[in-house]
Amino acid sequence: MSGVQTITVAEGEGDQRLDRWLKRRFPHLAQGRIEKMCRKGELRVDGARAKASTRVEVGQSVRIPPLGEDVDTPPPPRPAASRVSDADAKMIRDCVIFRDDHIIALNKPAGLPVQGGSGQTRHVDDLSEALRFGYDEKPRLVHRLDKDTSGVLLLARTREAAAALTAAFRHRETRKIYWALVAGVPKPYLGEIKTGLVKAPGHGSGGEGEKMLAIHPSQIDSTPGAKRAHTLYATLYRVASRAAWVAMEPVTGRTHQLRVHMAEMGHPIAGDGKYGGSGQENQGDGWGAQVGGIISKKLHLHARRLIIEHPVTKRPLDLTAPLPSHMKDSWDTFGWTEDLADPDPFEKLV
Repeated sequence: MSGVQTITVAEGEGDQRLDRWLKRRFPHLAQGRIEKMCRKGELRVDGARAKASTRVEVGQSVRIPPLGEDVDTPPPPRPAASRVSDADAKMIRDCVIFRDDHIIALNKPAGLPVQGGSGQTRHVDDLSEALRFGYDEKPRLVHRLDKDTSGVLLLARTREAAAALTAAFRHRETRKIYWALVAGVPKPYLGEIKTGLVKAPGHGSGGEGEKMLAIHPSQIDSTPGAKRAHTLYATLYRVASRAAWVAMEPVTGRTHQLRVHMAEMGHPIAGDGKYGGSGQENQGDGWGAQVGGIISKKLHLHARRLIIEHPVTKRPLDLTAPLPSHMKDSWDTFGWTEDLADPDPFEKLV
């Protein structure tokens, strides 16, 4: 084909850069060629000049000048080599707690990073290759959980769903309820925590040991990089003065917010060595992040419930994730069961 082409952006192709859309259509098309066509006005979207970075949407018409036979004829498709082992594929598929044509929800295991970095080669973003379920592309991350935090993690199966879900998280149009085991017993039993949070520098060339620090709200405006952080909490059950089952709802979504806020109260989350002192056993005075005995030293923080508007049906999507094994063992030790808790202890506060 040597003439001008006009191609309509199809379903599932929207909300992406023009250059990326073109390369998916024409794998042999070089980036330099795309940039040149844009400069000369040969590439047009709905009749208007476009840049390589222009985002195309479903239904738009893209005018493409003659490309030449070597570009117009794509290479024969080859099956993509899977980088995910059979064992990992089964593991990540077993984590699925909800799936439809637009969304996949996982109960992310504790200890599994969401994305790579700092030597992490096994993470959700990589393993999601095993979650295509017949789709051409793997699902996309739309929010994050800390490596050692378990629970509800949402992925989008289409670009349109990803854009809608990302916007919902950015504009705080979601509700997230976390469960934790904390050292000591927070009082009052129901309350809120409002502080500023600012990143404290770590050490070494890679910034190892970076932490978030809580500061008084009056210091936020005068502290570079500080952001407001707001958490609701409810003490659900307790073991004398030694430990408590706490529900938390982050009103804002700052890095390590829940961990910092509970530690700031004097009741760090069990197993949180970063903010609670990993080697110290709590004796009921609210100091130290280890409960002791047979209780696991892993972080006891779980994203229990996520409520969000479905990006397509617009109906409320209410997702719940069972506890991970180390927290389930702790709950069994204390004689607690998941059905003891009010699913929404903050209903009257939000």
